[in-house]
Amino acid sequence: MGFDRLDLTVPVHRIGLGLAALGRPAYINLGRDRDLPAERSVEAMRRRTHEVLDAAYAAGVRYFDAARSYGRAEEFLASWLPGHRDVVVGSKWGYTYVAGWRVDAKVHETKDHSVGTFDRQVAESLELFGDRLDLYQIHSLVPDSTALTDPVLHRHLADLKSRGVTVGVSTSGPRQGDAIRAALAIEVDGVPLFESFQATWNPLEPSAGPALAAAHDAGRHVIIKEAVANGRLADRDAEVLAHALAQPWVDVVLSGAATTAQLASNLRALEISDPGPLPAAEAPPDYWQQRAALPWS
Repeated sequence: MGFDRLDLTVPVHRIGLGLAALGRPAYINLGRDRDLPAERSVEAMRRRTHEVLDAAYAAGVRYFDAARSYGRAEEFLASWLPGHRDVVVGSKWGYTYVAGWRVDAKVHETKDHSVGTFDRQVAESLELFGDRLDLYQIHSLVPDSTALTDPVLHRHLADLKSRGVTVGVSTSGPRQGDAIRAALAIEVDGVPLFESFQATWNPLEPSAGPALAAAHDAGRHVIIKEAVANGRLADRDAEVLAHALAQPWVDVVLSGAATTAQLASNLRALEISDPGPLPAAEAPPDYWQQRAALPWS
């Protein structure tokens, strides 16, 4: 187990597949009415997830990223894993899916970074993945999260790490850099706790870059999510993914593809050496305010 099983010397291994858009019927990515059929039953979404997983695997992708809050993403991924021993599995804890498989639910997920939530969710993840779980991340860490200051939680995370699972964080919000730097400083028994950092980074919101570079310089893994800004940059997806891959501190960039066609377009990033001029950055509070206003569909 462990994220280090991923061979980052293979170019296509630097693109992973995130399952946020596939594991549940509703998400905030733009264009879902075009990308997904109107009938989004559990079985229909399972078939779609397996179809995209098959295409990604055939193309050489070997990192797959889920979360407890992505509906049934863990379940769908776990049911696909037999026969794919060479893939690396990451997931996250800290949000709970509460939408009941409804697109029109008023609330889709709830956040709680307590020890109790970790203990419950890591047990759920391990029940599905067993020894196939390589990376387990705190979901959407922010600077005021109790996960940064709770020594009991840190001990529980260290215990999971001692079992061979890489322990990491994902971040969210306009102060991602502050959350990354705070997490970098956490140690248990004199050993850095977090070995992997996943953050939103794209041309519209690059503010986490310096902190991610610091994480890379400290020997931690760096994963980029939302490189196409939840669909806002979908018309230039290959270029913006190529831009992310070109950063010297980036290990893996996630595709959030919901279709095999989107995945194929994302993978063209590997063929682009110069993405050309890209959109200008927005102020982080403005970016995150607009992201928060995206509808679940």
